[in-house]
Amino acid sequence: MAKSGKAIRERLHSLEQHLKQENPVLVTAVQSFRTLDQVGYSTGLLDHEESFATQIPWWPMISVLGTFSAGKSTFINHYLNHSLQSTGNQAVDDKFTVICYSREPDARSLPGIALDADPRFPFYQISTELEKVAKGEGGRIDAYLQLKTCPCEHLRGMIIIDSPGFDADSQRNATLRLTDHIISLSDLVLVFFDARHPEPGAMRDTLKHLVSDTIHRSDSSKFAYILNQMDTTAREDNPEDVIGAWQRALAQEGLTAGRFYSIYNPEVAVPIDDEARRQRYETKRDHDLDEIHERIRQVSVERAYRIVGSLEKTAIHIQDKVIPRLREYKRSWRKFVLWSDAVLYSLVAAIVITGMVATGLWDIVLASPVWSFIAAVLVVVVFAFLHFRSRRFGARHIVKKIRKEFPPGPEQNRMTRAFVKNTHAWHSILSQEPVGWGHISRKRLQNVRTDTNRYIQLLNDKFTDPSGELGQFENRTPVSATQVKAGSGADSS
Repeated sequence: MAKSGKAIRERLHSLEQHLKQENPVLVTAVQSFRTLDQVGYSTGLLDHEESFATQIPWWPMISVLGTFSAGKSTFINHYLNHSLQSTGNQAVDDKFTVICYSREPDARSLPGIALDADPRFPFYQISTELEKVAKGEGGRIDAYLQLKTCPCEHLRGMIIIDSPGFDADSQRNATLRLTDHIISLSDLVLVFFDARHPEPGAMRDTLKHLVSDTIHRSDSSKFAYILNQMDTTAREDNPEDVIGAWQRALAQEGLTAGRFYSIYNPEVAVPIDDEARRQRYETKRDHDLDEIHERIRQVSVERAYRIVGSLEKTAIHIQDKVIPRLREYKRSWRKFVLWSDAVLYSLVAAIVITGMVATGLWDIVLASPVWSFIAAVLVVVVFAFLHFRSRRFGARHIVKKIRKEFPPGPEQNRMTRAFVKNTHAWHSILSQEPVGWGHISRKRLQNVRTDTNRYIQLLNDKFTDPSGELGQFENRTPVSATQVKAGSGADSS
């Protein structure tokens, strides 16, 4: 039976320990991911130091992006009710800051290596990715990342990532790589713009990276675009004009849908003397802030359903998409090899027999048992050599085809690895099914899909109460790990 490597086992164990108190349903979901991994190892879709569980974010993650003067850090400090991040009109921090909860009364700042070496955080082993950008950058992890802890109850079970401003020295490839990384992992992305700069056209490059590169994502609904520091427009009483200018700029980059908020921080706001105008501004600000805070609160709930849903999606994707595609690649490879063998064997046999007959060796070989045996051995060796050459040549052809059909990334790597496994010398060319795919793998995937439905029901029991008979959510008895495991059909071997 294929087994995971030591590093990935330790990482999944650490994940389970973190989730035990937070959400027992997700703890058991980790075991279902292990079941998926067994299918991945047997078919070659996964390396033994990989797991499907590590390819999705397990913590509710909120990333805060924007220009250096857009008030990102001020917003975070206000939300946490803690002066954690440095603020100012200039770029005050050129690092990505991962903010998480701590029971200690004093906030702490830790170097980037604390994130790179800890599998519980979203930047685990990110130094390897930085090294791919430029040689030596992986060793400068502290120049890009830092970890801050805060005793704020809002942070329990959640991670907030504050990013460096896009207008400063942040156009480096390494920084953009990190930005794309956190966008992919985040459950909610808050994109801040500065209302004090009503000419968004001057920020075309920034808009392109923050908007046009994300609107076609399947998870584009997780982006919220926030025009901050709207209080600075009160003296001219033109908030609608400012909002309209930014909306037109975003529309030019392709963003025609999605939620657009306008806010400001009441603690550092510009005084508004006109009472009616002040009330109008405050009403709009409070309404939008409430919506943003509500989206933040919903992240934990949405995360749980997203993770459980990814189990079923992965199982379905493997059975309905990956395996048929892999079967097709193997069929094309088998056809190529068998036809090549037939042509080469016939050609070689014709040349050898004609030569032997012409030189009189044919009669000698037939008359001598020893020479007949030697000739048979030579034929087997030559045919075996030609066969395996055809296998390798055909495999290279199919690998090129896979790389053309799949963009660079995990999917391409998995498909390539799985196909190559089918071409190993010890696997028969006559087998029609992909290596590792059979009754046991099908059963494992079915068990995962069955358990997914059970997890959804348990989450529904935890987060919903359609009948109103169980009372408020916070008064309910939490779902235990024993409840989750009861009747589980997952094959954990």
